[in-house]
Amino acid sequence: MILDDLKTRIGQELGVSRWHLLDQSRIDRFADVTEDWQDIHVDPAAAAQSEFGGTIAHGFLSLSMISVMLYDVWADLAIADMGTGVNYGCDRLRFLAPVRSGTRIRGRFVLADMVEKRPGQFLLHTDITIEAEGRERPVLAARWLSLIYRKG
Repeated sequence: MILDDLKTRIGQELGVSRWHLLDQSRIDRFADVTEDWQDIHVDPAAAAQSEFGGTIAHGFLSLSMISVMLYDVWADLAIADMGTGVNYGCDRLRFLAPVRSGTRIRGRFVLADMVEKRPGQFLLHTDITIEAEGRERPVLAARWLSLIYRKG
């Protein structure tokens, strides 16, 4: 497949990532990087007394996992002329449910639109749903924008 072929996939699911574990170690490391040490994230004893019954991942940690999840999907698509991709933002983003420590999540990606902004530069609009293993309801939904550059 080449980038131009990707346009035929508008409105279709591009793929589903592998599962990624959000354990307490990852949550703690994210808290250290972002300096967000709320008890519900990093203090299991205090979080056990909260409405969540234990520690939960930061919503932004789940969001930050989108890139690695998309790498899983891009690898399966094997787009020969795909070069660099960069984040361009989100048109919509909702944290729909908390993610308890020890939960595995994965991303489901649907190509909503693709526009060639200039020769060799494409703006992708991708609808993303992050699912938590064993739960029916998604934990995150977003329309993510990314710029993809043609290799060469």
